[in-house]
Amino acid sequence: MTARIHFRGPARYRLRCAAELSQTILEASSQRALKGPRLPGWNWFVELGTAVLKRQTLTALQMDDVKEARRYLDSVVMSSPALSEVSITPVVHEKFRGSWFAGKNVAGKNVAGKNVAGQNEEPRVSVLYFHGGGYSFYPQAYANLIALITQAAKSRTFALDYRLSPEHRFPAQLEDALNAYRWLLETGADPERLVVAGDSAGGNLTLALLLAARASKLPMPALAVALSPPTDFETEHIGAADFDWIDKPMLEQWADWFCDVAERRNALVSPLWSDLRGLPPIYIQAGRVEILYPSIQVFADRAQQQGADVVLETWENMNHDFQMFGLDSPQSAEALRRIGQVIDVRVRRQKNNMEAVRL
Repeated sequence: MTARIHFRGPARYRLRCAAELSQTILEASSQRALKGPRLPGWNWFVELGTAVLKRQTLTALQMDDVKEARRYLDSVVMSSPALSEVSITPVVHEKFRGSWFAGKNVAGKNVAGKNVAGQNEEPRVSVLYFHGGGYSFYPQAYANLIALITQAAKSRTFALDYRLSPEHRFPAQLEDALNAYRWLLETGADPERLVVAGDSAGGNLTLALLLAARASKLPMPALAVALSPPTDFETEHIGAADFDWIDKPMLEQWADWFCDVAERRNALVSPLWSDLRGLPPIYIQAGRVEILYPSIQVFADRAQQQGADVVLETWENMNHDFQMFGLDSPQSAEALRRIGQVIDVRVRRQKNNMEAVRL
């Protein structure tokens, strides 16, 4: 196992997380020993990771105070080789905040691909990344996934720390995303080498940003990457949650915190109802057993009927945001590798990869 778990913060949260993690390990390991993997292809890490994510999310959502829930989730942090190989530089702007993730050998480069001394080099791909968490949470452990994305994309990645619900409801998150996108363009990012990406709620925000940028007549990015994106906040097109770590009550809670019921057919909230013609290529990854899979499939089908350049790639027996399992899951490792391949083809235009990635 490459990932390592550590505890931090107030003792009451650390102790609770440690106790629940120990219980989850015992239960998941016992079940696997008695009955084998819950699904074909699930190794022990996927089995355990799914159980831990579900228990942690349930515990957080059952707390009376969302700020307390965030502190609880932040009491668990992860370390991994990927995280140790990137530098993280916080950015505080008057209209938003976030952090640059970059391989330590390129930490001194700016978005235009120049080093701090001004020496030119080949322009580097930049990624604007939106984290998941139901628009309500941004756990410290997310840094590991963002580091993995940064390495897969061979990029510098600006991870936006957008405002969270329920304190800040729609369209606050989209406003932050637009401000960060404009800032990247103004500070030298080449749209033809810019990727907008996100997972879960961040995948939804990725799609919304494209629509808002088009409406604002801003230059479009070269590519959008959406991992397990919610596409329908009315939750009409959802599947079973038997093997997923999120369920319908969680989706409903996050939706209630995020926006009013009357706004849920707004295309900027539920891109299922959007006109996607004229947008840049959109590459989507999803797991076949995640609760959001039917809505993601409907979105991709409707997009293709419109003639939009949207490709959905799926992984059998994998659940929501399975890319978080990193290199400890063959399916997650392959999904991350595919993200890099798609960026090579669609952004770097590397012809030697054209046969390997058919979009």
